[in-house]
Amino acid sequence: MVILAVVLPTWAGITYVGLRRARRENAGLPPAPRPRRRTPAKKAAWVAALAFVAGGVLHLYGLSYMPFLQPEDSCWFNAGYMHVPDSSSALPVSLVCAGEEVVPWWVNPGLLLFALTAGSATVTSTVLAVRRRIARR
Repeated sequence: MVILAVVLPTWAGITYVGLRRARRENAGLPPAPRPRRRTPAKKAAWVAALAFVAGGVLHLYGLSYMPFLQPEDSCWFNAGYMHVPDSSSALPVSLVCAGEEVVPWWVNPGLLLFALTAGSATVTSTVLAVRRRIARR
């Protein structure tokens, strides 16, 4: 099964690329153009997008501790006893059951780190893109 699933498609792809390259060289055509390098602005935009997505995932993880339909169940599932939460908030992510914080300590600093990274990378990407556009003129 491994041969059918991995080895044969890999071999077929390598053979196809070799045949295309040979046909191109025999026809007297120039070699295929190389892909363009990513500019620093695009790299910063990717960093911003990844930080934004990671921050969203972390926030959803933190919100998994929040009470939704039956508040006493959130303390039961997260802290181990049936009690209505003393307080809860979505930002900063917090759930207090009987005076004890249930959400892990690292969730809110992680959210702050991802927000700062996404914001600074977005500004950097914009500045670099504008500078490059101005330099082309």
